[in-house]
Amino acid sequence: HVQLVESGGDSVQAGESLRLSCTSSAHSLRDFTVGWFRQGPGKAREGVAATGKDGSTIYRTSVKGRFTIAKDSSENTVYLQMNNLRPEDTAEYYCAADAPVQSVIGGMPLFVDYNYRGVGTQVTVS
Repeated sequence: HVQLVESGGDSVQAGESLRLSCTSSAHSLRDFTVGWFRQGPGKAREGVAATGKDGSTIYRTSVKGRFTIAKDSSENTVYLQMNNLRPEDTAEYYCAADAPVQSVIGGMPLFVDYNYRGVGTQVTVS
């Protein structure tokens, strides 16, 4: 069983940066498609970014150019680098791993498509 743990959430000012980490307890994330999701107060969960087994990446429009998803060379961690944060980025951020797709070029997998999901880390931007 794979456990995912997110970390790096914090309260920051608009314009600042954060780096979120998603660490796997028992399996290299290199072998998985991995995604980041978020759920803001009173909002539905939405996909933020994803990276496929083939190294492809995809981002939601509102974060393009500001967020970067990357797999660490250790292969057990996937990062979400978030720059120029805005108040509307305030949300609980979740990572998920092992969606049944090789590439994310065709679209971002849904949260329910993943076999493993973390419990979240809070990001607050004011």
